[in-house]
Amino acid sequence: MGQGKANEVENEVEIIPAHVAIIMDGNGRWARQRHLPRIMGHYAGVKAVERTVIAATNIGIRYLSLFAFSTENWKRPKGEVLGLFGLFRYYIKCKVKKLKEENIRLRFSGRTNLLPEDLQDLILWAQDETEKGNKMDLVVCLNYGGRQEIIDAVNRILDTDPETRPKQIDEESFRSYLYLPDLPDPDLIIRTSGEKRISNFWLWQSSYSELYFTDVLWPDFDEVRLREAVEEYQRRERRYGGI
Repeated sequence: MGQGKANEVENEVEIIPAHVAIIMDGNGRWARQRHLPRIMGHYAGVKAVERTVIAATNIGIRYLSLFAFSTENWKRPKGEVLGLFGLFRYYIKCKVKKLKEENIRLRFSGRTNLLPEDLQDLILWAQDETEKGNKMDLVVCLNYGGRQEIIDAVNRILDTDPETRPKQIDEESFRSYLYLPDLPDPDLIIRTSGEKRISNFWLWQSSYSELYFTDVLWPDFDEVRLREAVEEYQRRERRYGGI
């Protein structure tokens, strides 16, 4: 390979976002358009998750985080919440083997200690089973809220033994108290369904994230749509406050 071609390939690799985060929105509207129960939209959303995980590995994305259930989603009808938890149980039980085969590490972020006990056990099992995966980290944000994560981090600092507590908090030390301190900030945050807000997602981590909004409902999201978002990201210039 010639030097020019090598540099072209290197530059292409450099602009692939390392961490892509997705606010998966539109399951309910997708179901309503088809005169189906909302839970059927969530079932279709699971299929979109499967397609997107495969697409992300094809593109070379190292970290993919998905906003699956927020701290505010408890306000939804009880039947819908229970149905979502059933889907989470199914996905974890059935997909861990495949994730291991694909060398994908499954992780969770959020107040998972407040989820049903059997679901907590499944989460711990899945994380343990896939911990050696190094092709991609798939982070499922479950019972997650950005404000809640910041509050929890502050409380962890206050609960730290005074002998070992940092004398002064800076960004680096504060990050160590977040749910997943080793997770890099998202380079690109995608929201589906046409809404243009981040809805309490990765508030601390998203300070310099590129935002991409699409009208596509989550169950219709696929590799083509993901590549469109990545291509838009590649056209942007990230200066982090510089010139």
